[in-house]
Amino acid sequence: MGYHIFGIGNALVDKEFEVDDAFFEQAGIEKGLMTLIDEDKQHELLALLSEQYGLKKRACGGSAANTIIGASYFGANTYYTCNVANDEAGDFYVNDLKAAGVDTNLGDDREEGVTGKCLVMVTPDAERTMNTFLGITSDLHSRHINEDAIAQSEYVYIEGYLVTGDTSRAAAVEVRELARKHNVKVAMTCSDPAMVQYFRDGILEVLGDGVDLLFCNEQEAMLLTETDTLEAATEALKSKVNSFAITCGADGALAWDGSQLHTITGHVVTAKDTNGAGDMFAGAFMYAITHGHDFAAAGRLASAASAQVVSQFGPRLDAEQHAPLKDHLG
Repeated sequence: MGYHIFGIGNALVDKEFEVDDAFFEQAGIEKGLMTLIDEDKQHELLALLSEQYGLKKRACGGSAANTIIGASYFGANTYYTCNVANDEAGDFYVNDLKAAGVDTNLGDDREEGVTGKCLVMVTPDAERTMNTFLGITSDLHSRHINEDAIAQSEYVYIEGYLVTGDTSRAAAVEVRELARKHNVKVAMTCSDPAMVQYFRDGILEVLGDGVDLLFCNEQEAMLLTETDTLEAATEALKSKVNSFAITCGADGALAWDGSQLHTITGHVVTAKDTNGAGDMFAGAFMYAITHGHDFAAAGRLASAASAQVVSQFGPRLDAEQHAPLKDHLG
């Protein structure tokens, strides 16, 4: 069976909490960013969060996993390559992925270690702040890559968070190279402004001589192109990548298909939780373009789907919420 999308990214069990802004001051956390922490720090933080707020939701996550699962629920054939340990969290992760209809390199022969976890803290303004212990996912390696699955895919999709580690960054570059070898298109997401700010060289290394499709938000686009306006960033990106989509929060998005810039209208919703909005945008967009739709239609679906994600708690929609959204394609 061929795949519409082959994804690679960090495999993390997401634990979501609703918190107050005051908590960040108390715990010394930078709001609105993804910060990497060690296991001891995560245990300490988890205990604090559980005691003060209580766990709201647990799901198999990581940015690209959310994208791949979203695309799968829309009807795409998908494959996700990642690394979780032979522990309870790893079992949970594999089962969650398979339940969503996603094929994976993960089996019962997983390595000993600790599955990565991401503590997602959502404030009343709906902004998400993440503290992540990567665990075994930081050992995501070329041995986890299935070249046959890449060769059978229309697109590979590479998560920007992989640039924080040498082996995971090398694996991301290898996926890009294997895709090129088999004439498979390459899509990539910047994932988080912190990745472009602190790991810009790594992002550029994975981008190589350009990708077929880049996903980023306004801030990431400006950091990547070293510009200070959205207009300038948009122009600069046209010479860096073949096509792109820049998400602009409630203002919608801009999508460049290689010849035309499409302005995608945003949706007015009451935001509860912005975690997963960009992931869902990419998943819906890639589902649409691998199913015969143009960038304008893909943008409409992606905008509607991400608006629905932010209007409820958690980084993904339930399976049955996807089909009605397809009306936006028409």
